Amino acid sequence: MSIKQQLSQRIQAAMAACDIPAECGANITRSTKPEFGDFQANGVLAAAKRLKTNPRELAQRVLDGLDISDIASKVELAGPGFINIHLSDEFLGNQLNALSGDDRLGIAEQTPQTVVVDYSAPNLAKEMHVGHLRSTIIGDAVVRALEFLGHKVIRQNHMGDWGTQFGMLIAELEEQLGEGEQAELALKDLESFYQQSKKHFDDDEAFAQKARDYVVKLQSGDAHCLALWQQFIDISVQHSEEIYRALNVTLSHDHIKPESAYNDALAGVIETLEEKGLAVDDDGAKVVFLEELADKNGNPSPMIVQKSGGGYLYATTDLAALDYRCNQLNADRILLFIDARQSLHMKQVITAGRKAGFASEQVSFEHHPFGTMMGADGKPFKTRSGGTVKLADLLVEAVERADKLVVEKNPDMLAELREEVARKVGIGAVKYADLSKTRTNDYIFSWDSMLSFEGNTAPYLQYAYARINSIFRKAGINAETLSGAIGINAPQEKALALKLLQFGEAVEQVAVEAYPHVLCNYLYELASQYMSFYEHCPVLRSDVDEATRNSRLLLCKQTATTLAKGLDLLGIEVMEQM
Repeated sequence: MSIKQQLSQRIQAAMAACDIPAECGANITRSTKPEFGDFQANGVLAAAKRLKTNPRELAQRVLDGLDISDIASKVELAGPGFINIHLSDEFLGNQLNALSGDDRLGIAEQTPQTVVVDYSAPNLAKEMHVGHLRSTIIGDAVVRALEFLGHKVIRQNHMGDWGTQFGMLIAELEEQLGEGEQAELALKDLESFYQQSKKHFDDDEAFAQKARDYVVKLQSGDAHCLALWQQFIDISVQHSEEIYRALNVTLSHDHIKPESAYNDALAGVIETLEEKGLAVDDDGAKVVFLEELADKNGNPSPMIVQKSGGGYLYATTDLAALDYRCNQLNADRILLFIDARQSLHMKQVITAGRKAGFASEQVSFEHHPFGTMMGADGKPFKTRSGGTVKLADLLVEAVERADKLVVEKNPDMLAELREEVARKVGIGAVKYADLSKTRTNDYIFSWDSMLSFEGNTAPYLQYAYARINSIFRKAGINAETLSGAIGINAPQEKALALKLLQFGEAVEQVAVEAYPHVLCNYLYELASQYMSFYEHCPVLRSDVDEATRNSRLLLCKQTATTLAKGLDLLGIEVMEQM
């Protein structure tokens, strides 16, 4: 149980003893200034307003009946009815000592929910590009936090593997295979293959007609077209999975639930929408008009679910996916990490889905949009020639740049170790630069900023972890064998202890709100607090007595453990030395 929860329980009980209604919470917040203590209870003010009584007098009554002497060294009344709480050093030391050897760092598993998380979702017609980065790594960080808290997480990689472009692509693949080319070599560069196919389509009417015919055959289940399509899909998936391994994300082949998986359900979706009186004919197409999403002029929002020629759309597939996730996977929550530009579409899907009975009101449907990665010119990030930046190329460059930095800082490092450090620093830097920004904001991509060893960056945090480990190497101590107790004596020790004990709050907030930057900010504050502690509280100096030395070593160990776990939840690796 967190400190805030412990304080809340005690103060809530004291408020109840003063006949304050249970719905009036204790409202525990962290104090903004040291003179106000470590925490403040502000709930009495709202309660006094509701009860039409003097807030300071009511707060004094609560204070008179409150005994938290085992938690606080001082509790005082301030202002119009604030209760300031100064935590005792002994309590903080005991709280940290209780974490010794606890892999969960004091965080209890929550009542498990089934959470379906839709993220990454690349289009298999092309290679993954920088536009896929945010969905992939933000979704993965939230998934890790949810699993750590004990929830049953079902990853859903809704890959785009269907549509009219695949007629063109499999027709091109067929011609290249007919010329003796192997599928793996033909599709080695998906981007080039797509461009070549498109040029062929634009320049050759006979080929274009064949591509159109193949779309129809593919969607009709033609065995030859399906076999070509499957070859294309298998190799495209391999490209994506290589990216996932390089990025250290937890998506695997088992998590793929592509668009094509819902083909057999689409006719049933239309049938249900018609039975419910939701889908109506409109110029030959079937459209759901949603009054709930009407524009400012009162016009309902149109959602086309079937074309006049009988073809289905993304909306149809997404409704089928919603039905599957709610009624087959039995989701309590559905989280979708999809571009902000799809906000209206997602509102249409859930509104129509609830009206059609695909999703009940009890299922939480959460579209978590994200901003765009921008170049230095303030426009979406592109290559110098204006083309799309392949994600694979970006990651290779990240590792190469990190390698140069490692050589500059430690030219004597063994080649094998240098390769590992460069990989972890480069990939970690790209991921953290993204994750540390508020998800809904655009951000400027900058190699210099993300690879800096100063400020709120992955290299800074990785270095902080490595630096702590160097203390144990210098002392010739195995951190795992450390025993004894943490004692809090200096202000910097108290500040570090408080920050260490807030880890659970940060992880829980990520799981609830799907904002990984909350955990990033916490880890940066923790590392900064540790640096202050290390500067003011000598650990290995000869004049430090054994008990203090041991206590401070244990604080170092707990900090390293927390940094490593926090970075792991972000999908970022650490190293013992840099």
